[in-house]
Amino acid sequence: MMPTIPRVRTVLALGSLLIQTCAGFYLPGVAPHDFAMLDPVPLYVNSLTQMSNQRVKSVLSYDYYDERFHFCKPAGGPEKQSESLGSILFGDRILSSAFELTMGKDETCKLLCETDEIPKEHVAFINERIADDYAINWVIDGLPAAHEDRDEHTNEIYYNIGFSLGYTSGDRILLNNYYKINIYYHQRPDDKRRVVGVVVHAASKDIKLDQNNKPICKREDYAFQLKSEGKQKVVYAYDVTWVPSDTAWATRWDMYLHILDPSIHWFSLVNSIVIVLFLTGMVAMILLRALHKDISRYNAAEAQEEDVQEDYGWKLIHGDVFRPPKHPMLLSVAVGSGTQLIAMAALTLVFAVLGFLSPSNRGSLATVMIIFFMIFSCIAGYVSARLYKMNKGDAWKTNIILTAVLFPGGILGSLFALNFFLIASQSSGAVPFGTMMAVLALYLLISFPLSVLGSYFGFRKPVIEHPVRVNQIPRQIPDQPLYLHRIPSILMGGILPFGAIFIELYFIMNSIWFHRIYYGIGFLFLVFCILLLTCSQVTILMCYFHLCNEDYNWSWRSFFTAGACGLYVFLYSILYYVTKLDINSFTSTVLYLGYSAIISVLVSVLTGSVGYIACLFFLRKIFSSIKVD
Repeated sequence: MMPTIPRVRTVLALGSLLIQTCAGFYLPGVAPHDFAMLDPVPLYVNSLTQMSNQRVKSVLSYDYYDERFHFCKPAGGPEKQSESLGSILFGDRILSSAFELTMGKDETCKLLCETDEIPKEHVAFINERIADDYAINWVIDGLPAAHEDRDEHTNEIYYNIGFSLGYTSGDRILLNNYYKINIYYHQRPDDKRRVVGVVVHAASKDIKLDQNNKPICKREDYAFQLKSEGKQKVVYAYDVTWVPSDTAWATRWDMYLHILDPSIHWFSLVNSIVIVLFLTGMVAMILLRALHKDISRYNAAEAQEEDVQEDYGWKLIHGDVFRPPKHPMLLSVAVGSGTQLIAMAALTLVFAVLGFLSPSNRGSLATVMIIFFMIFSCIAGYVSARLYKMNKGDAWKTNIILTAVLFPGGILGSLFALNFFLIASQSSGAVPFGTMMAVLALYLLISFPLSVLGSYFGFRKPVIEHPVRVNQIPRQIPDQPLYLHRIPSILMGGILPFGAIFIELYFIMNSIWFHRIYYGIGFLFLVFCILLLTCSQVTILMCYFHLCNEDYNWSWRSFFTAGACGLYVFLYSILYYVTKLDINSFTSTVLYLGYSAIISVLVSVLTGSVGYIACLFFLRKIFSSIKVD
């Protein structure tokens, strides 16, 4: 056991090196844009979402040009900007704006527009969004507009994406209609300039227009309040200040990706590693001591060639351990879909760790995940076919169709159903009909055929032969102790995989529901590897305990033991809903619980397939090591 310590040190050193590499290595998602002096700099607007530093009160997002907001539109109407599939699915709706920005030219109190009279129904809508802490989102040269925040631990300034639509002062709800835009630029040796930061200070001012239709902006202006009776006009104005900066273009995202408390990530990693080391020690003890001793004893007894030799221990069930489980069709489809998810997650994380999925390329992470999910359906078909054939299944046509349809169809159907809630709420997060058809076309043209192709090659392969024969008559299973009953053992087994990921899960959920950029890709990659190790080791441990108690029904139990991690993820999402969110609308609650349930099912299928495959390899290994008549 002594060589274990240097190995652990090596793993920790490599992990630290990987994380440092992730922090320092940057491959931009888009090419830098050089601006000459007095070049126009377009400002694009995006959907309004919840502020990222408040308690979330709604999961709905709204189009910037929703007629109820009465924001200023550019001449000729707003133009849509090209977006990736992932960007659209995650709710981005990027459009042109009426702002006129010119590189290097400062502006003071420039009129954006004066709105028409706002009816009282729309006033109520705007005031509700302000009370719910909604934020305005702009994009300049691929960078999101942000407001400045201060890190309580280090006292450092960092950028928090978005700025408030308005604010409350006592019982008054005030609308921000005056924007002070600070744009930081880096000047290159060829006198070209690159945008490296966008900070907006929004204010509420009761701005008046003079005889020449020019805004009158005074420091002592009163705040502007939309009155509930309506019929008010809003004057929007803005300042522009160009600020030189030493920040290089390649590091311009550093202020946005500020790590508030890196020690928590390290604690998460250490917590996960401790769990893995504990499980590794347990598995090593079983494999190196108990199992080795069992195998030696069984083989020694066999060598004595006694006339009457009764088997004992887990060797007793050698004729039943590879008996096909109940519902082999469903099990093979679930495990096949799980391997598809493992391949998708692993390769996506590798691309992200190497820096190919930069936040400057909006929606790239989601787009790559969707593409990999479609492509790796061939793995699902292949694994499902091999397992179904191993478990003596003969309805191969049904297996091919179910593998290609059941899991992807269930996920797509659930997402489409939740999309109707978004449509009914007039949310910009609702996926457009054309995008829905594009996703469906991707599934029909890529995922479905590849899954069928994988199944074809899987069924052409020879059947997986087991190391021991299966008896004709199943052996009776004796009564099990309480802790080895189905539900207690499954719930007990799912705790450790969840314990290895729950801290990092908190940051992921913050990123999803608070609209923050997730920055801990290096940590996430290591935690994902640890999750796979934990699931396989926990399942092997529980499987060995059941074998010693002569319980050979391991197939579904191994899947659910590791898959119970998904159940804990859903329970944690309910806890997160109660403690971190302040959602009070039915639609937002349905959407939150619906998306959380989909994520939990994905985690269950992924971890469950890891558990089943690990247990299968374990059983084949140990039963091939004993001599059986």
